[in-house]
Amino acid sequence: MKTLINVSNRLPVTVGKTIEKTSGGLVSALEGVEKAYDFKWIGWSGEVVDNAAERERISSLLIEQYQYFPLFLSKRDKVGYYTGFSNTSLWPLLHYHPHVAGYQEGWYDRYLSVNQRFAETIAEVAGSGDMVWIHDYHLMLVPEILRKIRTDLKIGFFLHTPFPSYEIFRCHPRREELLKGLLGADLIGFHTFGYLRHFRSTILRILGIESATGQITNENQVTKIGVYPIGINSTKFQEEMLTDEFRKCLNEFRQIYQGKAVVLNVERLDYTKGIPHKLDAIEKFLNENEEMQNKIVFIFIAVPSRKSVKEYISLLQRIERRISQINGKYSSLINIPLHFVNRPVNSFSELCALYSMADVALVTPLIDGMNLVAKEYIACQQEKNGVLILSEFAGAAQELPNALIVNPYDRNEVAQSLQLALRLSQTEKEKMMIPMKERVLKYDALYWAKTFIDDLAAEIPEEDMPVETITLNQDALKPLQSAQNLALFLDYDGTLSEIKKKPAEAVPDEHIKTLFHLMERPGGPDIYLISGRKQVDMDEWFAGYDFNLIAEHGYYYKLGASSNWEIYDSQADLSWKEQIIDVFQLYSGMTPGSFIEEKTSSVVWHYRNADPEFGSWKANQLVSELYEMLSNLPVEIHHGKKIVEICSIQINKGAVVEYFVQLNNYDAVLCAGDDETDESVFRLSDDRLITIKVGSRAETSALYRVASPKIFRGLLTDLLNSLTIS
Repeated sequence: MKTLINVSNRLPVTVGKTIEKTSGGLVSALEGVEKAYDFKWIGWSGEVVDNAAERERISSLLIEQYQYFPLFLSKRDKVGYYTGFSNTSLWPLLHYHPHVAGYQEGWYDRYLSVNQRFAETIAEVAGSGDMVWIHDYHLMLVPEILRKIRTDLKIGFFLHTPFPSYEIFRCHPRREELLKGLLGADLIGFHTFGYLRHFRSTILRILGIESATGQITNENQVTKIGVYPIGINSTKFQEEMLTDEFRKCLNEFRQIYQGKAVVLNVERLDYTKGIPHKLDAIEKFLNENEEMQNKIVFIFIAVPSRKSVKEYISLLQRIERRISQINGKYSSLINIPLHFVNRPVNSFSELCALYSMADVALVTPLIDGMNLVAKEYIACQQEKNGVLILSEFAGAAQELPNALIVNPYDRNEVAQSLQLALRLSQTEKEKMMIPMKERVLKYDALYWAKTFIDDLAAEIPEEDMPVETITLNQDALKPLQSAQNLALFLDYDGTLSEIKKKPAEAVPDEHIKTLFHLMERPGGPDIYLISGRKQVDMDEWFAGYDFNLIAEHGYYYKLGASSNWEIYDSQADLSWKEQIIDVFQLYSGMTPGSFIEEKTSSVVWHYRNADPEFGSWKANQLVSELYEMLSNLPVEIHHGKKIVEICSIQINKGAVVEYFVQLNNYDAVLCAGDDETDESVFRLSDDRLITIKVGSRAETSALYRVASPKIFRGLLTDLLNSLTIS
């Protein structure tokens, strides 16, 4: 039997003198899955337990009875990781409430520390090749940390909240770390396509990583992304409604509310649920429908949440005052319209009975990842059909279009929907309810969990795999190791150095400097650094190293630190430049964030700092226009990594590399590059050349390929060390 390790912030238990299992959406969703796997659960015990002996007792009981593996958090962990970073910093942003969000650097330190402990615990519990399913925003760093510890595991992550638009998520001070943390997973799941689309947009704009609809390739890691709308444990609801306890509760409620229309509201007490907005709409309805004031009851079940957080304390006080105002205005001796209950429902039977009895369910959150209350209400519609009024901003709205879909910010629309819901005939209600109920019962929690797990377990098709990290095999290394006269022709940007957002930031960092010192060892190969950069940039960046430098893709070269720059082909025709600059200036004006770089032998339009989608759109327009305009001129068009470059057809890296290889009669040559300008080198017909493409999956004439500059630097370090040893 395969092992599935479920990981969430909290274990589904209450820890006291005894340990009792608790219920919840995730628990219900996984009930069917537990039987199909060797199922283990890792999470926080839920209490601060300082005594070591007590921790040992709790751990032993949980592991022996349930295969639950607890983590224990200190008071500082609870404040920083849980109350602070997770619920005061992340939760508001994920739910489009940046004005409520707070941030303290110490919170992130705790969040990172706890996520590290989660990852280490998973690594200890997991066997080889096990599947790990991580849940929700509390643990967004775990996938990347775990990937570094255990590369053999299948790692899934599901976000139960919305994922907001880029404009909201970028407000977070730790946005890059959070996104990189998620990309350690093999599969990331969202409730809706809208959340998936926002995630793709965010990683593009913040990390600069492009993606397909169903997957993201980042260096040598492929992360699948998918839409998995969570369902309810519909079987549990269906079975409950056959019990005597349910029937008893239902009859009691019917007697209590006999002769009155019942509008039910069940939600956690949270500012994302839009309770104040809902109360405004209800007041408007009562004001405009005087005949209904004694005939309708609004039941508010507001389950307490995060009672120690000041925003929630303030929210509760605001709601209580507002309900008192409305009841004071519209109550009579025979009816109080608003019944407010600030605690959970006493039993599951009572909850099902309330759902079944209610004429209308008013589910109008301002934003919600899914909202299972809507689905639970539908599942409990048996003897009669009620009406679901549902916020368009709940994830469930995409699955339940037959509901009365409303904008929760529009109190007029909500009030009018209440009027309509109460006036619909049973036939009309039935037409609305039946297709929704069929969907809710069919696509239940077990279907959700099984679909996600099956996709996590599935192997990625070979054609979708990233380029493999290449470690040169012994046969490929032999010509290099045995060569008496060896040369390395190495592109810089995107090959030795990662592409930077601003060109000036591509100065050699400590990793590259370490590699450069290795290249300078006596008796080592001849080193040629090739770049599209200007001479002044290369002189500044590589000062102090006795390398051969080739600038502007081969127009200039310099042999050693003490020599002067020379022109490779002084006869090259550059008369076209002024015409190109005029066109580039036009596109720079149309594309905020873009700029022109003029070199001696080429002109470059950079759009890395433009909006990624808008920049790509304008770049494609520019390239199309240039192909028509320049068809009779001696130029080449290079559309590379966020640049469009026009250079002389008489100048290219391949010609210069070939010249120096022949001039020095090298025994073996290693050439590496990352973009279209390097293909002229890769196409050279010379058995002495070993060519390597760094980066993208674009077609290439290179013999080998590696996924990223970081990996290539490691490969080059190994090669240089082997040459030194020999």
